[in-house]
Amino acid sequence: MNRRAFCTAIGGSALLGALPRMPFAQSTGQQVPYSSGTELPKLKAPPNACDCHMHIYDSRFPAAPTATLKPPDALVPDYQLLQKRIGTTRVVVVTPSTYGTDNRCTVDAIGKFGTSARGVAVVDTSVSDAELKSLADAGLRGIRFNLTIGAVTTPDMIEPLSRRIADLGWHVQLNIAPKQLLEMQDRLQHLPTPMVFDHLARIPLPAGVDDPAFGAVATLIDQGRAWVKLSGVYVGSKVGPPTYADASKVAEAYVKLAPERVVWGSDWPHPTEQKEKPDDAVLFDLLATWAPDEATRKKILVDNPAALYGFPKAS
Repeated sequence: MNRRAFCTAIGGSALLGALPRMPFAQSTGQQVPYSSGTELPKLKAPPNACDCHMHIYDSRFPAAPTATLKPPDALVPDYQLLQKRIGTTRVVVVTPSTYGTDNRCTVDAIGKFGTSARGVAVVDTSVSDAELKSLADAGLRGIRFNLTIGAVTTPDMIEPLSRRIADLGWHVQLNIAPKQLLEMQDRLQHLPTPMVFDHLARIPLPAGVDDPAFGAVATLIDQGRAWVKLSGVYVGSKVGPPTYADASKVAEAYVKLAPERVVWGSDWPHPTEQKEKPDDAVLFDLLATWAPDEATRKKILVDNPAALYGFPKAS
């Protein structure tokens, strides 16, 4: 199927109905910090399921002067309650904009999680090779460029830093506005490392798959250069819960385009959602709409994270 036919088919398809919230005889019985609801998800997570995008906040580590988001503490034991609720066991801790290029909070969290955790760091061009090696030894597997909130890195740093991390087998993670993505598309095609787009690549809604930014990401995926995180579905949604139908169409399109190139993330503790936190069971259950078959969900939750972050392959 060519690109035009694919986008037309996706754009015209009706989203699968909202996943019904099935009552459970037992709930977790405990409210998870920074998450609404207590019901268990309908979906059962497969063994070694991974949450590939979340953050830890710890006031023992000072916020960067540039920080615009300064959430309260959201600690490893808090997040482990979420794991217990939704059934994931592996995790990727992403250094948030709050800490600038200070990755100590992320490294500390990975140490507490143990071998079930990996991480994504934030660095600038002043980082030493020794520090990169130390981060790799601590379980870090990529560097993030958050070019939307409290940015401490710039687009001009992406290419030189990608060259420095290539031998480590790392990737570049991008949280980038659609307009900037289109402006940088040619440069991104020549990076020596894979790239991973946060939060559905922040495709504008309601245009969704009809927006040029979706086509740009799809081209990078087709070239074998890009991955997408099925995370932050609420970030640009105009529809909202429980279906997030507008953003869900974009997520479903990525899964249909390249199920081997997508991973799932909770974005806990949902730092951009100041007024009301989403229900993480609802977010997890959206996978049943995006990937109706169990084999595809296993790819998204287990096999793809193992390939991208270096977790042991499940037997």
